[in-house]
Formats: sequence, structure tokens, C-alpha cells
Amino acid sequence: MSSPKRRIETDVDLRRLMSDYEVTLVNDNSTQEFYVRFKGPEETPFAGGLWKIHVELPDQYPYKSPSIGFVNRIFHPNIDELSGSVCLDVINQTWSPMYDMINIFEVFLPQLLRYPNPTDPLNGEAAALLMREPKSYDAKVKEYVAKYASKDAADEADEESDLDDEMSSVGSYASGEDEEPAGNMEEI
Repeated sequence: MSSPKRRIETDVDLRRLMSDYEVTLVNDNSTQEFYVRFKGPEETPFAGGLWKIHVELPDQYPYKSPSIGFVNRIFHPNIDELSGSVCLDVINQTWSPMYDMINIFEVFLPQLLRYPNPTDPLNGEAAALLMREPKSYDAKVKEYVAKYASKDAADEADEESDLDDEMSSVGSYASGEDEEPAGNMEEI
């Protein structure tokens, strides 16, 4: 067994990761893509929030960093509100094989939420609000937490991502015999 494969199995040892987090595999045959339910850190405006985080481990993991993204919406300067992409140096640029999944969920993401960096934003609106009106920023974060990061919202994100997984699969398309083609190539 190759070293990266062994490391993936160790890092995604579901017993270890699941002791503190709810983990759902995207594909039962692979531990390289999964979702983790992540709670907002206490004593921050994100407290009480529950996010579904999509994690994808490349074949070269741990030598190459994982892909991390928020599935349900979050208002934060360093997280793209619509795509959920995370702008975090330790994941995107300074990743080291010494890091693992526990580091991401126990240190890196909580620190990102506690100490946003508005000078390197993915969400310009959040960055501007944080710099100009920190109390208004906190209020907007709490509004997003209530609207998009409740347990019900995370459950809905589960259902939507399951639907997306089904819809993105070419193999799941079944052509009905009574369907009309959209047009004829001969007409062009």
C-alpha cells in the first residue's frame, strides 16, 4: 500500500474523526471525499452555527492539501459566500504533510472564524463591513447563522448536495422515449 493511501486511511479513520464530528462519506467505496458537520466556535458570532463542510482529498494527500468548502452559506471575509471556497494560507499555500484532518477542524477553521483577515478577502462585502462597522458585521454573521447554519439548514444542505450528486452524474440521466429533441442539426 502506498504511503499517501495509508495516510488517507489514517486521517479519515472514521472512529477518530467521528468521535467529535459527524462524518458522511460521499461514496461508500472511497474515503477521499466526505462531508463533516462543523460547529461555529464558542464566544464568536458564529457560535451555535452548524455547517456542512465538503472535503476532498487528492491522490497525493498528504503532500498536497485537501479541498475544503462550506456547503451552506456563511458570511465571512475569507469564505466565498456562494461557492463556499475557503481562503486560508495554511490550506492553500503553506500546507505541510505534518497537518491532518483534525488540525483542519480543531485549529485552522476555528481560528479562521475567530480571526478573519479582511485584507485578503473572498467576500468583499463582509471584509468592508468588518473593517468599517464591526458591530454590524457581527450582527450580519449572527443573521446568517440563524438563517443558513441551523441544524435544519444543515440538513437541507445534506439533501441539496445529495440531489446535486445525483444530478451531476451522467449515468443517472434516463432518456424517455416520448421526449422530443430540442432541435435538428440539419436545420443549422
